[in-house]
Amino acid sequence: MRDVLSSRVLVLNRLWQAVHIICARRALTLLFTGHARVLHGDDETWQVWPADEWISLSHTHKAKGTDLYVHTVRHSVRVPKILLLNDYGEVPLKEVHLNRQSVFERDAYRCQYCGKHCKNHELNLDHVMPKERGGAMSWENIVTSCIPCNTRKSNRTPREANMRLMKKPVAPKSRPFVSYVIGQEVAEEWRNFLHSRHDEVEVEIIRSQQTVEPRLVEEVG
Repeated sequence: MRDVLSSRVLVLNRLWQAVHIICARRALTLLFTGHARVLHGDDETWQVWPADEWISLSHTHKAKGTDLYVHTVRHSVRVPKILLLNDYGEVPLKEVHLNRQSVFERDAYRCQYCGKHCKNHELNLDHVMPKERGGAMSWENIVTSCIPCNTRKSNRTPREANMRLMKKPVAPKSRPFVSYVIGQEVAEEWRNFLHSRHDEVEVEIIRSQQTVEPRLVEEVG
């Protein structure tokens, strides 16, 4: 039961834009408190299911090998793959965390000294102001460097090494949640909704969306 309740569920806002991934326990709470409905279907047809109808479907649906169920005293409820929030229309941004990969992405995999475009294993992180001299591990002091340039610069500043940065390093802007999911292994049902532009997704709602009066979800996470 614990593993089932920890399974991942994709959350869409009311505009059908991906905004979060939550555990099944949280997803079922949102569903049964009226804050969300289940979105279930395929590439061509999607249906919206409120909690009571989702329970009924769980009883009549022929389970597949990938389906997960939560068993209660009265019901066996199929764990949804996607939830559609009733009243949340924002697209939250996520702060870009400072790490090796995110620095490479910010600098487009180019050495910031010689300009050479390199593969991941050919690059290093360089402290503009050397760490041994108080240089911070910050967006403004870390740049992508090829291994030869990194070796040449050593524990010196660019000026001392007679090297020039291509551009001043700055912190990247926050990015939409969906940009962090693209490229990861995800459920097949999620793929239509993991686009940077919502208008790339063509869907048909064949169930009229029932009017519910949910309170604003305090947080999706």
